[in-house]
Amino acid sequence: MRHLLLAALFLPASFVSGKLTAPREYRLRLFNTHTLERLDVVYRRGGVYDPGALMKLDLFLRDWRADRVKHYDPRLFDLLTELAAKAGRPEAEIHVVCGYRAPATNKSLRGRSSGVAEKSLHIKGAAVDIRLPGTRTSRLRDAALALKGGGVGYYARSDFLHVDIGRVRRW
Repeated sequence: MRHLLLAALFLPASFVSGKLTAPREYRLRLFNTHTLERLDVVYRRGGVYDPGALMKLDLFLRDWRADRVKHYDPRLFDLLTELAAKAGRPEAEIHVVCGYRAPATNKSLRGRSSGVAEKSLHIKGAAVDIRLPGTRTSRLRDAALALKGGGVGYYARSDFLHVDIGRVRRW
């Protein structure tokens, strides 16, 4: 009997109360403004990333101009999830303006715009340009800055926000 009492001390409280808590689900709902594709995917449960879901995200964020896919660092997906929550829109569909850029695409865009970095983190699968419909881009910028998850570029005229998982900086 004493062994049963000792064993009961080590049972998780959720088990004893009959309320089992599932690991937190990390979900992204995305819309690509160029390809018009949509993706709704749970890419992580608790601390475990789903390799199949990550592949879907990589494909979704491909360079549509060159039809090239890059493996993305999943920390960027976590940042997007946290950003939507911080902006008060955890279930919202994030509009992707730009994901991965192949080096040739980046070079071409750089020739047309001074706002494209030569060593852009888009090339490394560590950056994305987004909008969150129903949320002012300036408010989204403020939420991203508060997270301190990486670089934040605010493009007011084009109405999008660049976020990356590089060093913390802003422009």
